[in-house]
Amino acid sequence: MSNFNYTSSPEYQARVRDQEKIDKLLEKYDRDNPADVDKICQMLSLGTIKFESKVGNEFDDEMFELRDSLKKRKPSGHTATGDTKGKTGKSTAKSGSAGKSRTRFEDLDDDMKVLVRKELRAQYIRRTFLIVVLALIAVSCIGYFAIFYFNDDRGEKRYRELAELKGSEALDNGQTEYVATITDDGIVVPDVLPEYKTLYNSNKNLIGWIKIDDTIIDYPVMQCGDNEFYLTHNFDSEEDVAGTLFLDCNCDVLRGSDNYIIYGHHLQSGRMFSSIGEYESESYYESHKYIQFDTIYERQLYQVMYAFRSRVYNEDEVTFKYYQFIDANSEEEFNSYMAEMEAESFYDTGVRAFYGDQLLTLSTCDYQEQNGRFVVVAKRIQ
Repeated sequence: MSNFNYTSSPEYQARVRDQEKIDKLLEKYDRDNPADVDKICQMLSLGTIKFESKVGNEFDDEMFELRDSLKKRKPSGHTATGDTKGKTGKSTAKSGSAGKSRTRFEDLDDDMKVLVRKELRAQYIRRTFLIVVLALIAVSCIGYFAIFYFNDDRGEKRYRELAELKGSEALDNGQTEYVATITDDGIVVPDVLPEYKTLYNSNKNLIGWIKIDDTIIDYPVMQCGDNEFYLTHNFDSEEDVAGTLFLDCNCDVLRGSDNYIIYGHHLQSGRMFSSIGEYESESYYESHKYIQFDTIYERQLYQVMYAFRSRVYNEDEVTFKYYQFIDANSEEEFNSYMAEMEAESFYDTGVRAFYGDQLLTLSTCDYQEQNGRFVVVAKRIQ
C-alpha cells in the first residue's frame, strides 16, 4: 500500500496558498462591483498578486472575463482606459504578445498606488541586495585567485632558487664538515651528500631530492613525524596551500624500506606532482622512463614500472591499498603487491621487480572520483 500523502505534496500546498489569496481578495473586494473587479485585474496585470497553481490561474482568467462582461453592460460610448483584454488576449499575453492591456500608474487609485510603490520598493531592495552579494562574491573570487597565483609564482621561483643552491655553500653557515654517526641500534648515519649540505643546514627535514628530466619536477623532498605538515607548508616551513613534496613518515632511508612513497599536490598551475598524470599515456612513459630520487645520503636512479589510478579507501574496506605498502613481511606478500599493481597498470612496461628490490612510488590527487589518486611506481636500477 502506498504511503503517499497528497496533502503534503508541493502541488497541493500551492493550491492551498492560492486559495488563501483568492479568499482574502474576495473578502476585501466585491466581484459584482465593476470597480473592485477592475482593481483585482490591475493587481494581476502589475504582478502585485502572483499565483502558483491551476486554481490561481483559473481565478485569474475568471476575473478578466468578468471584467469584460461587466464592461459590456455599460452604455455604449463609455470606454475604460486600457480595457481591451479578453480571454483570448490573456492567453496571447502569456505566450509573449501584448494581449493584456497595460495599466498606467496615473490611472490607479491611491490605495493601489501605495501597493504598487511597496512592491516596487521591495523589488528594488531585493535586486540591490542581490547585486551587492554577487559583487562581493566576485571581488572575493578575484582576490583569492590573485593571491593564489601570486603565491604560486613566488613558490615556483623559490624552488628554482633551491635547485640552484644544490652544491653551493650559500646557506651552509660555515658548517662544511659532517661526521658520520652511529644510532643507538648500531645503524651508521652516513655523511650528507655534498650537493645537499647547504640545503640540509637550512632545513633538517630535508630527506632527498627528486627530478624527472624534461618536466617541472625538480624539487626537494621533506620528511617529518606525520603526513600532514607538508601538505600545507613549503620548504621554509611557511604556510602554503601548494605544500611541498614529502616522503611518507613511515619510510626509513637509513635502514631502508622496500618502498619509498612520496606525496605531492596536483595543482592547476602544473606544479608539484600535477604532471605525473601524464604517465597514463604509454608514449609519455617512453620519453620519461627514468626518475632520479636522491636521499640526502645516496644518489639513486629508478625506472618506471606501473602507472594506475586508485583511491583512498575506508579503513574497514578489504582491498589493495598501495599507500600501505612500505615493507613486505615476506616474498609472497611482496609478489602479491606487485601482481596487484601490474593488474591495475595502464600498460605493460616490461619492467619487473623481485623481492629485495627497492621501489619508489609517487602519489598525487586525481579528480576523476572522490578521494581519487594517481600513482606511478618505479624500480631502482642504480
